[in-house]
This record gives sequence, C-alpha cells and structure tokens, in this order.
Amino acid sequence: MADKQKHVDEVSGVETTGHEWDGIRELNNPMPRWWVYTFYATMLWGIGYTIAYPAWPLLTEATTGVLGYSSRAQVSTDLADAKAGQASYVKRIASSTVDEIIADPQLQQFAIAAGASAFKVNCAQCHGSGAAGAEGFPNLNDNDWLWGGSPEELYHTIAHGVRHTGDDGTRVSEMPSFADMLTQDELRQTAAYVVSLTGTPSDAALAEPGKQLFADNCASCHGEDATGSRDFGAPNLADAIWLKGSGEQAVIEQMKTPRHGVMPAWLPRLGDNTVKQLAIFVHSLGGGE
Repeated sequence: MADKQKHVDEVSGVETTGHEWDGIRELNNPMPRWWVYTFYATMLWGIGYTIAYPAWPLLTEATTGVLGYSSRAQVSTDLADAKAGQASYVKRIASSTVDEIIADPQLQQFAIAAGASAFKVNCAQCHGSGAAGAEGFPNLNDNDWLWGGSPEELYHTIAHGVRHTGDDGTRVSEMPSFADMLTQDELRQTAAYVVSLTGTPSDAALAEPGKQLFADNCASCHGEDATGSRDFGAPNLADAIWLKGSGEQAVIEQMKTPRHGVMPAWLPRLGDNTVKQLAIFVHSLGGGE
C-alpha cells in the first residue's frame, strides 16, 4: 500500500522523496558510490587522526596521541632552531658599531628586520606602527631631527632617552616659560613671526616687531634663522613640521606653558644589540642622515 503512494517523476521515471515545495519535487536518486566510499574514508581517517594525535579532552588535559606530538613542543623546537640560526648574526652585531653593521648588507638586512620587530613591541605605542608619530611624538620618517639623524646619534637617543631621570647620558633640553617674560601682545607678535616663516600669519603687521622679539628671546636656542639647534634639541621653526601643534595659538601656548616630552632610556631595558637594531631600523625609514 505504501509503494502505491510513492510519486514517480514522469520525465525521468525516478521516484521522488515525497516532499514538494512550490510544485518542485526532489528525485530520490542514490548517492554515487565514489562519494559514499569517500565519506566512509574520511570517517576512518578522522578516527585514526584522533588516535594518533592529541584530540579528546579530559578533565585536566587531553589525550596525547600514540605519536606523542605536541604543537607547543614543535613551537619550542622551531624557536630554538631560529635562535640558533640567528646566533652568528647576533654575535657579529654585538662586536660591531652601527656604522659597521650598515656597511655589511647582509648584517644590515638582519638588523633592520630585528629592529622592525622590536619597534612594534616597544616604540609603536608612541611613534605609531608606521613611525609617523603624532602630536608630541616625532615623525621618524622625515629628516627633521631634534638631536641628529645619523646612526650613532640615533643610537645615543634610543639608548639614553630624552629627559630620562637617572641616566647621565640622556638628552636634556627645556624651553622656558615666557608667560611672565613677555606680554600677551608680545607673545602674539612673536608667534606671528614664527608662523610667517612657513605660512601666512593672521596679521602680517605683527610679524615685524615679532622678528626682533624672536631675536632677543628665542634665537639663542633656535638660531638667528630659526632653523634650530641640535646642541639644545631646539626644533627647526623655519619648516612646516610641527611637533606640538601648528598655528599661532599653538605657538603661543607652547611659549606660555611649554610641553616637554619624555622618552625612556632603552639601553638598560633592551640591551645593546637591540638598541643597535632599532637605530638601524629607524635610520632605514628614509629620514636617516
């Protein structure tokens, strides 16, 4: 009786599954033998895999598998192999100056790769993942350097930091507050002159008296031509690169209440080799001298 109720497709002569959707019926064709055998093979493979490798979770651990494989052990082995392969390069870097490392193309390539990795872990938080910096954090891709962009100068800055308490070799510079030294009008005039070096001040008439105020109060550090001085870490004010913000108001605020950033001394934390690698990496970004 059940067989008489089965629907047979008139075109193919094949029974349907008995289901119908919007007048569409599905033919009840058997699966191809090759597909069925492949499915059975994958089942057997899966069972064998769980026996051979760690798979089944237990209360405090998982089954170890008859092969005794461990991904953690494999990673440890790979790391040990990598360190062994790096040992000769690390030893050569330890006995070379940054200039000597740069002069050796193979050693330089290794140092740049290692320095890029160290930069992402230790420096990108302030200078950005691409080293483009942000307000208050220098861009390391350009050639505007407060303390110098040669490999040795970069090494010194990274090793000893900037205004890092407790390191005798740290870079030190502080801009005094002119809030009590100049009137508000004089601050505006000085700012107008500074802005006139790289753009258009809001009131060009203020720039002329501001030039003399700059010569009297600022040129001793920033230079008569306002191009800065690396001896004092005084930035170049005659280009369009601004560390603390651009515009007259930003210049006035910096003159009234100077902001002094702090960079840690990395030598005690990272060691000589890593500091060399960082200096070479930063130098390779394009702005190094």
